[in-house]
Amino acid sequence: MRRVRVLAVDFGEKRIGLAVSDEAGRVVVPVGAFARASDAQAAAAVADAAREREVARVVVGLPRNLDGREGLLARRARNFARRLAAATSLPVDLHGEALTSVAADAALDEARVSSRDRAGRRDAEAAAVLLRDWLSVHAGDVG
Repeated sequence: MRRVRVLAVDFGEKRIGLAVSDEAGRVVVPVGAFARASDAQAAAAVADAAREREVARVVVGLPRNLDGREGLLARRARNFARRLAAATSLPVDLHGEALTSVAADAALDEARVSSRDRAGRRDAEAAAVLLRDWLSVHAGDVG
């Protein structure tokens, strides 16, 4: 099976975090975050990042309520994923993002990142957590 890079998107109302895998799906790197002005602007920016990093698949985080149900933000993430699929012509998967922000904060604490430097790094790290989880579930079927 052909190996491919995957781009993860931590979708938020204010910021979008990004992370990318290597072709083997073993290494995940947070690659930054950007301010979200609109879905159209965000989809164009993610499409540019996907082209720049030569990815073949995108994963968008799907937030769920603590009871497992989907709320407004999950619907927004689903709509964004559809827009992103149209903008990139790539397969776009949705993947549950339970506790990615908590795990991102723990990683930033461990790296001793100051609160002043956390905003964008937290979103990118959350995307990395999301991608690591997605890869652990889909390790054999990426390509």
